[in-house]
Amino acid sequence: MPVRVVDERKEPIAGPYVVRMGGWTLERYLAEAPEDQIWEFVRGEVVMHSPATAEHQDVVIFLLRLLAGYCEARGWGKVLAGPAALQVLPDVVREPDLFVLPPEEISRARGVPLTVRPVLVVEVASPATRGMDLGEKALEYREAGIPEYWVVDRERQEVVVQRVRGESVEVTRVREGRLVSEAVPGFWLAVEWLFQEPLPPAEPCLRRILGSGEEIGGRLDEA
Repeated sequence: MPVRVVDERKEPIAGPYVVRMGGWTLERYLAEAPEDQIWEFVRGEVVMHSPATAEHQDVVIFLLRLLAGYCEARGWGKVLAGPAALQVLPDVVREPDLFVLPPEEISRARGVPLTVRPVLVVEVASPATRGMDLGEKALEYREAGIPEYWVVDRERQEVVVQRVRGESVEVTRVREGRLVSEAVPGFWLAVEWLFQEPLPPAEPCLRRILGSGEEIGGRLDEA
């Protein structure tokens, strides 16, 4: 279904933006949502996101290379990226930037929408999506029992981490040092990497995560 977002002068809006359209069913969303754009289904509404910026994609690809490389090297889990449609709740389908499946869920990752349960979901926030990422998405992922959720906010230079611990929820803001995942065994990263300009090369960062390399002040020493 082609949709064009324009301003009051009928000029295309460059973004960032989020558009919500009501009156949809899950069946219509699955039939008509384009595969090359981020469209989500939330309780009878379609949520359409503006095209991702290059800066956003740089961070997503950097994290994808770290997480996917780590899972492959350790032989544990699988990493998927948006616009893969994940059915978080019966009436909610999200398209997270990244999510990690544990080994027991990999064989179930088939079709659309995916009805698997990730152990880690990662969203890279923009000014247009920050409220949604920290608000309704956090509540949905919590309700779905997803144990760990990261919101990477380059503008504020922090990662907001939500961890579900039984009936309780812990939310922390990490601005420096190591961020260690409790959901992906052994995975960590230096938060400072995410805020460097430009981003560091992924390969030496991955080597350090896997057990080699040197660290100086949170930055990568490639000497």
